[in-house]
Amino acid sequence: MILKSRLIVAFLLFAFCASGADLRKQAEASLKKGVAFFYSINAHGGYVYYVTPDLSLRWGEGPKDEHTIEVQPPGTPAVGQSFLRAYQVTGDEQALNSAKEAAYALIRGQNKYGGWEHTINFANLSNERVSFDDNQSQSAVSFLMALDRQIEDSLLSAATKRALEMMMTTQLSNGGWPHKYPEQGNYHDYATFNDGGINDCIRVMLEAYQYYNNDEAIKKSLHKAARFMMISQLPPPQPGWAQQYNEFLQPAWARTFEPPSVCPSVTIKNINTLIDLYLVLGDETLLEPIPDALRWLHEIRMENGKWARFVELGTNKALYYDRSRIRVDKLDDLHPERRTGYSYESNLESQLEASSIRYEKALKSGNKSLWKEEHHVLNEEQVAKRLDVLSIDVKKILETQESSGAWITKNDRFKKRMPRGERWNGQYLVMDRISSGVFNQNVAILCEYIELSNQQ
Repeated sequence: MILKSRLIVAFLLFAFCASGADLRKQAEASLKKGVAFFYSINAHGGYVYYVTPDLSLRWGEGPKDEHTIEVQPPGTPAVGQSFLRAYQVTGDEQALNSAKEAAYALIRGQNKYGGWEHTINFANLSNERVSFDDNQSQSAVSFLMALDRQIEDSLLSAATKRALEMMMTTQLSNGGWPHKYPEQGNYHDYATFNDGGINDCIRVMLEAYQYYNNDEAIKKSLHKAARFMMISQLPPPQPGWAQQYNEFLQPAWARTFEPPSVCPSVTIKNINTLIDLYLVLGDETLLEPIPDALRWLHEIRMENGKWARFVELGTNKALYYDRSRIRVDKLDDLHPERRTGYSYESNLESQLEASSIRYEKALKSGNKSLWKEEHHVLNEEQVAKRLDVLSIDVKKILETQESSGAWITKNDRFKKRMPRGERWNGQYLVMDRISSGVFNQNVAILCEYIELSNQQ
């Protein structure tokens, strides 16, 4: 068996040496060309989600003009991270300069609290809200920290420090984070797990704790967050978590179709966040809420094999709400806008299985061993196999790249954004678009391929 394994590795290495070196060069050229093109379509150093090939139309959460960029992924911070990754792998100075420009755009749009909402409008920098929805401020902080570790830049360092101070200032006294800051007197003030809000805040603070040599203020923030994760778990027989909690730590209404309830998808995210905190803090009590949560998740799977987004408190029944808090009996009774634009039912099987396995490893191996396993360096055989898989994606990326360096999604089909006050009722548009998400994905694949190739 050992001889057979060695022969397989030798064959894979030979195959790579025969064709991989050439493909690596093509990947490097593609990456450099892709970075140069994408930088050329920036606005004030930042990015939106989509632009048309003729650059006449720009999209984010809605139509955008030439003065507006997106903070929310896959916008400016995510693109900046892609540029930074390209520089780290290839040493391409153009990629680093592009990352700097993206950071400077975020810095110019950083508001008086040290955070961001989902867009920056450079024609009107009066935004005075910090949003933690959809990884908005969190992604900006992550990117600034990553770049701050890479380069010496006093402006960047000062902005990063302000952003980290914002993260600690906005943390609620109970240890969670609100949907938005400062207080508005509505559900935006609530501690919010929806769309990974608190989870992403904790991720940022874990990154900061490791980046900045176990800073005591950051450590204190993490312990507050860890306590909130523990006390916000609902009691048996429904030991999961809600999407949002009011000041009395009760599941609460957010939008008119987001009722107080227990949320399976939130619960799975929180299981992983508890393990993330355990890996860094080493506190075994952080694992204690997990077995009950896993058991409950298995119990509430619906007959169709999926999980409801909202599970009714006390009954475990699936909840479906249209706008104006109108409850309906089943998914098909919802208006098309709600039925197709919101995940009322999801297949969480693979996520649940992965979380269960990760928990068992944490319990068996301990935090240090699991940390090493999750951050291990691939051996020769693993590198060869991974390169073989990646080469298929790399070839597709090369084939679909235009001579300009652009990756264009042809005949992209997407929901039509309706005029204010008019509900979507099944209308779609089809056109060619250049996507920040596609760019980020392609850069990630190319960088991984180049990096692993360099190990051969």
